[in-house]
Amino acid sequence: MPDSTPASEPADAPASRQPTVGVLALQGDVREHLRMLTEAGARAVAVRRPAELEAVDGLVVPGGESTTMWKLAEIFELLEPLRMRVKAGMPAYGSCAGMIMLADRIEDGIAGQQTIGGIDMVVRRNAFGRQVDSFEADLDFAGEDVHAVFIRAPWVESVGPDVDVLGRAQPGDRIVAVRQGPLLATSFHPELTGDTRVHRYFVDMVREL
Repeated sequence: MPDSTPASEPADAPASRQPTVGVLALQGDVREHLRMLTEAGARAVAVRRPAELEAVDGLVVPGGESTTMWKLAEIFELLEPLRMRVKAGMPAYGSCAGMIMLADRIEDGIAGQQTIGGIDMVVRRNAFGRQVDSFEADLDFAGEDVHAVFIRAPWVESVGPDVDVLGRAQPGDRIVAVRQGPLLATSFHPELTGDTRVHRYFVDMVREL
C-alpha cells in the first residue's frame, strides 16, 4: 500500500501504518476474509495458535458453525487467550457465527456452549432459519447501502446501553450489525459479496487504536 505519510510525520504513525489483522482459522470462511482484508489495506494472516494471536493488531472471527468453533478453540487452547485479548481491547470483528462468538449471551445454544464474549448483547442462533432459508437483502450498514448475504444467520435479540446498532434487516426489523467500542459484529457475510466496505470499516477501527 502506498505510504501517504507527510515527510514531517514519523513513518510509523498510526494513521499510515498497515495493520496486521488475523482471521481465526479454525473453521469457516477463512480464505474469503483474508482476501477481503488484503483488499481493504491490511496485512492479513491466519491465526491458529496463541503465539499467532499475540502478533496481530485485530482479529476477524469468521462465519461457520459456532459450536464447532468453540470446541476447536478449546482444543487449540485459544479460547482463554482470545478472551484475554478482547478484554484487553483488541479490535475484533465477528460475522455470522463470529457474531455469536463475540456475544456475552446466546439463545438456543447447545448445553454448555461458550463464547469469547465482549459485546453486551443477546444473540439467537440460526434465528433466520435453516440453510434453505438463506437469503440476500439490501440494508443500511453504518450509513452505507450494502448487499448482505444471510446463511443460517443469527440475529440480535437485545443490546446493552453501550452497544451501537449499525444495521437492521427484515423480516421484523431485526438487529443484524452492532458495534461496541473496538468490537464489531454482523449476522451477514460481507466476505461473500466482493464489497469491501465492511472490512474497510473494520480495518479503520484497527487503525484507530
